[in-house]
Amino acid sequence: MSTVALKKTGSSVRDLVSPEEWQVRVDLAATYRLVAHYGWDDLIFTHISARVPNSDHHFLINPYGYMFEEITASSLVKVDLAGHILMETEHFINPAGYTIHSAIHGAREDAGCVLHLHTDAGVGVSAQQHGLLPITQNAMSLVEDLAYHDYEGIALNLDERERLVADIGTKNMMLLRNHGTLAVGQDCAEAFTRIFFLERACAQQVAALAGGSAYVDPPASVKKTTAEQGRGIAGIAHLGWGGLLRKLDRIDPGFRN
Repeated sequence: MSTVALKKTGSSVRDLVSPEEWQVRVDLAATYRLVAHYGWDDLIFTHISARVPNSDHHFLINPYGYMFEEITASSLVKVDLAGHILMETEHFINPAGYTIHSAIHGAREDAGCVLHLHTDAGVGVSAQQHGLLPITQNAMSLVEDLAYHDYEGIALNLDERERLVADIGTKNMMLLRNHGTLAVGQDCAEAFTRIFFLERACAQQVAALAGGSAYVDPPASVKKTTAEQGRGIAGIAHLGWGGLLRKLDRIDPGFRN
């Protein structure tokens, strides 16, 4: 993987990319800002990536060393599956982010966006032996689309990619044991919506178990019905995405630069 930072040219990034790529850049930068807004960021660590349209699995990822509230459409780094930086930039990328994201982008044609977090609730549930319990509406609606991957240390070993891919299979969310949460979507709207509900489910589980009393375990028939209802999450993702972008335009519009 190339980690050599390249110098910027005098042209603006928007002038150098297609309108389709620029839109993905705006959406991805918005996703970074939204993660920061909801308090899900982890200093400069964790990663969100998005595939470049009409490319050979090229994807965009954050410049290493930038806080999520600093990410802009222009600052995102374009790489290929081998980790080579494809467009002149003064930035470089986090090797651990490359390992996880290149694995899923390379294996899943539907992986337009891959979103990975290290929140307290997400890491907490990932470290619980039983994982995510179907005891809340959010958890029941997504638990059948949730995979698990055992912890192997900081994701610097490229051999881990084949096991990540095998563990997630065709599912769209994953708990990385002792590590955090991950969501996949056709685009940023889908991935963000999935991680939103997964993070809520994890936080609700931590709160329920912290109460000290036994939790209410819904009947199996109710769990099945709720899981079936939850399969429509991708269909509603864009309804909320427009509102999220309007929110950012009011409070933090710099992502569009």
